[in-house]
Amino acid sequence: MSLLLTAEDWQTIGLTVKLATTVTFCLFVIGTPIAWWLGRTRSRFKGPVGAVVALPLVLPPSVLGFYLLLAMGPYGFIGHFTNWLGAHSLPFTFWGLVVASVFYSLPFMVQPLQNAFEAIGDKPLEAAATLRASSWDAFFTVALPMALPGFLTGGILTFAHTVGEFGVVLMIGGNLPGETRVASVQIYDHVEAMEYASAHRLSAVMLVFSFVVLLGLYAWRPNPKKA
Repeated sequence: MSLLLTAEDWQTIGLTVKLATTVTFCLFVIGTPIAWWLGRTRSRFKGPVGAVVALPLVLPPSVLGFYLLLAMGPYGFIGHFTNWLGAHSLPFTFWGLVVASVFYSLPFMVQPLQNAFEAIGDKPLEAAATLRASSWDAFFTVALPMALPGFLTGGILTFAHTVGEFGVVLMIGGNLPGETRVASVQIYDHVEAMEYASAHRLSAVMLVFSFVVLLGLYAWRPNPKKA
């Protein structure tokens, strides 16, 4: 019995990495303004918006996947928008997985960034304002560099969380080889076919990857006792 992964396994790993990379980049763009607003606003809508952002943490993936499937279908608001653009329907495509994963991984990006922005406080931004820095200048030259640990944490957690998705990607993407079959779905297929050795090998790769990611995250974090 070969100890190596099959070509199909490597294909699913490549697709998984591609998905996680794309989702992480999208959430850097989408999550940063949301986190900045949540970290700075005093609006009464902060609570409801924060709750919506955190909803994927407690909502069953199948529930989120079901409603996203309806939204991206031909009669959903996302489906109407893609039809208006003349694009293909998103369900059971790679970009459908991207959209679903952005929603599902949103709190893993926004919450670390929000905490980082809140930790900055008002004084550095007020100091920048006294030097006649505009709001944009203060954001890019003061807030972003000071929030770098939050960006690193959010990026790592988002990437790792996307790699481990199963329920949402199966609901939205199905099981199309080379298109939507990611590593978690491939493991499920191996188990369903009673190919336990193949499932074990691919699961071991994902286990080692997850451990290395978390080990790097915890090892990178500064020790408060030494600060």
